[in-house]
Amino acid sequence: ADLSRAFEVFVADPDVRALVVRVNSPGGTVTASDILFHELTTWKRETGRPVVAVMLDVAASGGYYLALAADTIVAHPTSVTGSIGVILMSVNAEGLLQKLGVSAAAIKSGERKDMGSPFRALTDEERKIFQSVIDDFHGQFVAKLAERRKLAPDAARALADGRIYTAEQARGLGLVDLVGYMPDALEAARRAAGVEEARVVVYHRPREYRATYYARAD
Repeated sequence: ADLSRAFEVFVADPDVRALVVRVNSPGGTVTASDILFHELTTWKRETGRPVVAVMLDVAASGGYYLALAADTIVAHPTSVTGSIGVILMSVNAEGLLQKLGVSAAAIKSGERKDMGSPFRALTDEERKIFQSVIDDFHGQFVAKLAERRKLAPDAARALADGRIYTAEQARGLGLVDLVGYMPDALEAARRAAGVEEARVVVYHRPREYRATYYARAD
């Protein structure tokens, strides 16, 4: 919501010639990551202005998904990125409950309505259903990776097995464009905007610490 409101300001302000997005996140939900990706790509399309993503401590999973919307990705030398994939976790507490003498009953409208319940084990068919959903979402992630980073589909799939990468590893594999610091990202944005001089404007939430451009803005 905060980012959407900020984009309204960015679009309306003709003096905003480029956008630098700081990413410091281990990821999040599929939908939240996709919304942020969509907001960035929509802003680029409507304004024709460049976007530079700069990774700080971590830009993994959904954090990397978001960075894919940028025209240029800069990773801090000690950034950790990658973790390209989708995960769904479940807990089976059935055995514990049995030891405690506790049982659970589900009144449901369909056979699969309680699939994933922590009170019973998954059936083989339910596991296949969950896997099909994860595979679908993962396929969307890999497609964006291949398109945005100009990778062959097989190469993109090989990189998207969930492992993490250092900044230099990511650069060598084509996942990021540059390893550097915030000033390097700002310089990349200035060059992409085609201007000789530029002033950095940092957007913050109200009443947040804002002494430097490292202060959180989301």
